[in-house]
Amino acid sequence: MNSIGFDNDLYIRKQSEAIRERISKFGDKLYLEFGGKLFDDLHASRVLPGFKPDTKIGLLQEFRDQAEILFCINAADIGNGKLRADLGITYDMDVLRLMDQMRRMGLYVSAVVITQYKGQPAAEAFRKMLEMRGERAYYHYPIKGYPMDVDLIASDEGYGKNDFVETTRPLVVVTAPGPGSGKLAICLSQIYHEVKRGVKAGYAKFETFPIWNLPLKHPVNLAYEAATADLKDVNMIDHFHLEAYGVTTVNYNRDLEAFPVVRTLLSKVMGGQNVYQSPTDMGVNMAGYGIFDDAVVREAAKQEIIRRYYRARTDYAKGRTDEETVQKIEMVMKSLDLSPEDRSVVRPALERAQETDCPVFAIEMPDGKVVTGRGAGIMNADASAVLNAVKYLAGINDDIYLLSNIVLEPIVAMKKDVQRIADPVLNLDEVLLALSICAATNTVAELAVAKLGELRNCQAHASYMLSQSNEVMLSRLGIQFTCEDAYPSSDLYYV
Repeated sequence: MNSIGFDNDLYIRKQSEAIRERISKFGDKLYLEFGGKLFDDLHASRVLPGFKPDTKIGLLQEFRDQAEILFCINAADIGNGKLRADLGITYDMDVLRLMDQMRRMGLYVSAVVITQYKGQPAAEAFRKMLEMRGERAYYHYPIKGYPMDVDLIASDEGYGKNDFVETTRPLVVVTAPGPGSGKLAICLSQIYHEVKRGVKAGYAKFETFPIWNLPLKHPVNLAYEAATADLKDVNMIDHFHLEAYGVTTVNYNRDLEAFPVVRTLLSKVMGGQNVYQSPTDMGVNMAGYGIFDDAVVREAAKQEIIRRYYRARTDYAKGRTDEETVQKIEMVMKSLDLSPEDRSVVRPALERAQETDCPVFAIEMPDGKVVTGRGAGIMNADASAVLNAVKYLAGINDDIYLLSNIVLEPIVAMKKDVQRIADPVLNLDEVLLALSICAATNTVAELAVAKLGELRNCQAHASYMLSQSNEVMLSRLGIQFTCEDAYPSSDLYYV
């Protein structure tokens, strides 16, 4: 269950060397577009067992004295309150969270750039709040004819109108809370301004997926397609690289489609230099060299594809994605001869739900045993399953109750009488809080609390659709969960 197939230390070493080499290629400064999640890159850690979720931050710490970080966020995302679904917080709040985390780790965050600014009040309020807190904040504006009108874009009426961020270090990392934030445009705009000031500056893209030196249909690359199905991403052979070097590599459709324009823009802002022959050239991606057990990685990627299938189904049921996204992941599964029940926790959850006629949550323990919990009584099925799981891990008899009524009854009463919740069932967050309170006076509960950390990376499945609050709590515990696309009751309000 916990097999490793990826050498994280080797990857960090090779990726660091590649970044240093790229910095030296341009002379004074490198703008490095940094995609994906900086913290908690759970997709990478799931499909490349051995890849640590915070590897990217660990890698940036290798450049602590050379690097500064620019955050960018789309003004429309601020105004629309766009959410990071895994954390349940908006993109603007995530920027603040990430800035705090990076600074605690000794990294230099120099500024925030608000892109696609058109006078949106929410964007203005966000900038004002940042400046009131002593942060530097800048605007980038929409450019007419972007990205095709290269002459206008690379002029004083295009990039020249954007605010210029003064940077002081040779490596400038440009990152964002999510896709569509304008990272590439910021890099190119900054290079345009740098060159006008006589500074030699270049661009590169920090990448993890798709892995360019794995086969096109390798499960790891197909897992990336599944993860970005809602964006309509498709992995393709990089024909630019094949034509230039005679070497077959993999990239994805958006980078391939955009490359001719990006190459022209980059050449224009760099004063006529043509430094890249392909999208693969632009990327800095040594992930493929960290794989030492291909069989382990393949199996992990297949499991991730099944997880993405369940996620797409629930997102579709909630109106968050379209049917085409679900169908695309189904096609990926068929190409690998996978079915939804090729996930070990699915059948036990569904069979137990059918037996009990109750919502059921199943968790696979590190030794392979599957523990279940029912949604009956005063707590949700996932809360019940987590309690049963820590009892199993701690060797506590199943008949022993971990929670005292003295603690539970006031919580239920508050939900019913103060919050006026008609059905005051306890969710996972509330149950774990009650467990921690009981642990103060109950040694058995204390033993159970000590086992919560062992649930990290355990697989789980729910026979019902999980609420947003419970998804967030399960993610914090590190449980890798999926769920059916069926609501647990006929109630319309479900949080």
